[in-house]
Amino acid sequence: MDDAGAGSSSGGRHEAAADTTAVDDHRVRPENVRAEALKERVYATFTGLAIVLVQLTNVEHLTAGRVAIELVVGILAITAAGLAADVISFLSVHSRFPDGHEVRVMLRIAASALASAGVPVVVLVLAAVGIVELDTALRIVSIVYVVTLGVIAYLGVRRTNAPWWKQFVALAALMAVGLSVVLIQLAAHGH
Repeated sequence: MDDAGAGSSSGGRHEAAADTTAVDDHRVRPENVRAEALKERVYATFTGLAIVLVQLTNVEHLTAGRVAIELVVGILAITAAGLAADVISFLSVHSRFPDGHEVRVMLRIAASALASAGVPVVVLVLAAVGIVELDTALRIVSIVYVVTLGVIAYLGVRRTNAPWWKQFVALAALMAVGLSVVLIQLAAHGH
């Protein structure tokens, strides 16, 4: 018999089940929290890459400060959207508001998306103070984002313990999907 059935009355079972729902929620297991945080970071990285690539096409009309602000606002927007999606899906699935621990987990997951702007903002600040040209800074940031996505995909594929050729095929497929995402975002934002 599971812990939820240990109560002596149906009310006891219901209360115990409700208590274990918060504890056993798949989202609070460390490996799932890491997976969700990584997923948010990938979303934010794709968003940042799209913003930077679009800005690179209009670099002659921009300032480093404006680009940095647009990047930060874009990353904040995708982070807020992810957090809102987490809360809405939680309400829909669990028919209740998340408790304090669950909210902290959601905030920690959302914060990982913000980390994707760290190095790019530093590079753009260097451009803002004149240490680097803006177009060079945008190219550096683009490379940082592409390398980040590549490393995440590579590490994920490597952990599968599949034969090398399956890992290679999986990595190539992920890179193709990533390229298509970037092209779609560029088409949507590059008007």
